[in-house]
Amino acid sequence: MIMQRRITSILTALFLLLAIPSAAAAKSSSQPKVDIAIALDVSDSMSGLIQSAKQRLWDIVNELGDASPTPMLRVAVITYGHTSYDTNKGYVKVDQPFTSDLDQVNKVLFSFTTSGGTEFVSRAVSTATNELEWSDDSSLRLIFVAGNEPADQDPLISIKQAASGAAERGIVTNTIYCGSESSAEAAGWREVASLTDGSFASIDQNAAMVAAIATPMDDELLKLNSELNATYIAYGVKREEYKANQEEQDENAGSMSTQALASRVVTKSSTLYQNTHWDLVDAQAAGKDLGKLPTEELPEEMRGMNEKQRAEFVKKLSDKRGELQTKIRDLDQQRQAFIEKERAKTATENGLDSAIKRSIRAQAEKKGFKFTN
Repeated sequence: MIMQRRITSILTALFLLLAIPSAAAAKSSSQPKVDIAIALDVSDSMSGLIQSAKQRLWDIVNELGDASPTPMLRVAVITYGHTSYDTNKGYVKVDQPFTSDLDQVNKVLFSFTTSGGTEFVSRAVSTATNELEWSDDSSLRLIFVAGNEPADQDPLISIKQAASGAAERGIVTNTIYCGSESSAEAAGWREVASLTDGSFASIDQNAAMVAAIATPMDDELLKLNSELNATYIAYGVKREEYKANQEEQDENAGSMSTQALASRVVTKSSTLYQNTHWDLVDAQAAGKDLGKLPTEELPEEMRGMNEKQRAEFVKKLSDKRGELQTKIRDLDQQRQAFIEKERAKTATENGLDSAIKRSIRAQAEKKGFKFTN
């Protein structure tokens, strides 16, 4: 009888352990999700648009960094209009399926080249709707499609069909026309957006290249970034590849402008920048058991450590990262105040990032998000 009670107690305890999720898992499951699919025209005339996307990705991401509650962000990238793309797919290509790996998204953006082609906006929207794996219905699901040709050129899928298909799945389609708002071609872009309760914007595709505002905080942010990178400790079979990619994307952002890199640094100080798949600090915070990692998947400096030493080592890096991220966020508040003051002296914003940020904020607020700034 005593043995039976012991077995019952053990089974009960085991059941409770299995039934109660970890705090990290519970947070992950309750965290609101935001999916953003960006569809870019990569035909010959769109080099300015691609440069804008490279320059402004981090500013766009940082808009959601101000959202409360902080969402779990995934980004996908689609391109259309390139001569090398499959004719049967309407010259549309899914370059990056949904991912939370923002370094990977940036890497994809920097791989693009432009080439004259046929631009089927409806096909791009339809591809995003039907070929990407979207989060559940409670999520904020957004498509941003940008280009400069008429939106109604697709001979197989009409504007109404593409937009209605997205609307039926609760996906909001926002259109960004690279041209004059008064152009006759703008009408089709407006229609795509209106059919899904999305937003329409006309922009100067080259605006981002002249709108980067230098601030007195930029140099300090770049110094803090070097210290921040030192707190990343890579694990797994592809650990060296992922760590190298983080540094490569720093270089890519810096190649656009100091301001683009500063914006990326701000992103890296937020919870939107998660690397649980290769960084031990993020992985442990998400509930990963470091004791179960194969020794060969650990960095060299941790292989001789016991489980307690590993935990202490990662915690030290985690604490240091937290301090640096706080400094970066404090500096960014000063930076944003400076930027707003400088922007007030110039013409109204008319670039890719401004159009996307306005739409994200308006549509996120409809989903119940609050913004601090």
